[in-house]
Amino acid sequence: MLLKRTVSLSQKFSFVVLALLAVPLAINALRYFNFDSKYGFLLIKQIAIESGWYLPAYYAHVLVAGVILLIGIFQLYPETRLRWPSLHRLLGKVYVFGVLIFSAPGGLVMSFFINRGPLVLSSFLLQCSLWFVFTYLAFVAIRKGSVEQHRNWMWRSMALTLAAITLRTYVFIASWSFDLSQPAAYAAIAWLSWVPNVLLCEGYIRYQRKGITGVKRM
Repeated sequence: MLLKRTVSLSQKFSFVVLALLAVPLAINALRYFNFDSKYGFLLIKQIAIESGWYLPAYYAHVLVAGVILLIGIFQLYPETRLRWPSLHRLLGKVYVFGVLIFSAPGGLVMSFFINRGPLVLSSFLLQCSLWFVFTYLAFVAIRKGSVEQHRNWMWRSMALTLAAITLRTYVFIASWSFDLSQPAAYAAIAWLSWVPNVLLCEGYIRYQRKGITGVKRM
């Protein structure tokens, strides 16, 4: 009972921390609804914008990602599905289709305009591809009625969604000690922003699976 209560408290604490980190990031993303092609970060991407591909991809990725980041974290709250099942399903659909139709494809296109070397390019291409695949498999699983598989694939999808937070956190910390204009330095952060997330997620899923198996055996 004490262990269960401790896990529950740690989950709620993690939810609060993620929410505090996600809200400012989401607000900043939603500011791009002004559709000013020279606003903020876009000011340094004018050459990419001239291609005709970057700006639509940027808006598809950033604007929708700001919304699904908050939705995803809300869905992680331990009691969401139990207290508000209808809202959970509705927000789940917004999250899934937001990733599949807008954010993942948009991020994939944006990857080709980063211009920080092949290691960075391969990191973002793989991340966006896995984000799409994990989210799609979560959708397929729930359509088949496999709640456990759906939950596991959604955890994996959210691990990649949260890379939006970890990437910026690592950039902020590393910028004090490293020259991030160097391809190798930024490549390290690009990979670290999502690979550890996925590994931690897999560890959590395996831990949960062992717990369920142990209960069944009892």
